[in-house]
Amino acid sequence: MTESTISSRTIYKGRVLTLHVDRVKLANGRETTREIVEHPGAAAIIPILGNGKLLVVKQYRAATRRQLMEIPAGTLEPGERPLSCAKRELIEETGYAARRVKRLFSCYLAPGYSTEKIHFFLATRLVPAKGKQEEDESIATQAITLRQALRAIERGKIQDAKTISALYYLATHIRGQRHTSKTRR
Repeated sequence: MTESTISSRTIYKGRVLTLHVDRVKLANGRETTREIVEHPGAAAIIPILGNGKLLVVKQYRAATRRQLMEIPAGTLEPGERPLSCAKRELIEETGYAARRVKRLFSCYLAPGYSTEKIHFFLATRLVPAKGKQEEDESIATQAITLRQALRAIERGKIQDAKTISALYYLATHIRGQRHTSKTRR
């Protein structure tokens, strides 16, 4: 099943996103409207310290009006590759660089209305690196075990979708590998 776009108009164009209202024709011939947020995409990275703990960040998110616990992540710059974005965000948000980075998976964040695709990576063999946070960010880091992170999800303390997806992926797909064996304590 597909849809064909009849018309499209831009309602808003900002620094990070653009909002389009499209008139579309469905496969059954009916016409309807779609509101689409165009986003350049993002990268997220799960940093694992030498002791097996995960490094998460805490930052205030204006849209939720609260501080959230998340894995480091950020929006792709024009022409930037997801791996480069993940490495950049890791340094900016945590002050660490990774000697080893592994691509995990990609997914659409909210395909019902957004084009944002997020790419996930695993960072190991972390070393201190000089990074500078974005001027509009105030971020604190915390080291936690995977078990603590999963409990935080169950208790509603982690509510960020990308972080939940990444941590459950880690718990189900990476378990038993040498670099994460300590995270299960």
